[in-house]
Amino acid sequence: MKDISWMTYIMLILASYRFTHLIVFDKITESIRKPFVKKVKVETENGTETKEVPTSMFGYLLKCYWCAGVWSAIFFGAAYLLFPKITYVVILIFSIAGGQSIIETFVGVNIKKVDYYAELKKKE
Repeated sequence: MKDISWMTYIMLILASYRFTHLIVFDKITESIRKPFVKKVKVETENGTETKEVPTSMFGYLLKCYWCAGVWSAIFFGAAYLLFPKITYVVILIFSIAGGQSIIETFVGVNIKKVDYYAELKKKE
């Protein structure tokens, strides 16, 4: 078994995170998910909402963050163990994007909090 440094391990985690998010949520991969989901109208307290529901096990893989995360980790982990030099570049790119998206999430949430509290203060 190949030893993996802590830095490479963190990069693998971030790369897997970003790749999973790309597959499950991002607009650019919507065309890949579309054949495996159907839209269903659901009654809620706020009225009728449309939800996408998987039509197959593969659809669940593409819509379930936890499911896709496992397969993403298998993909990146195995690829790195089998082809470390080739895969390292892809892992580097996805890990940078993953770290950036986590930072952007924290910054975005905090900016919204600041705006929210500023609005509350104006109302006082």
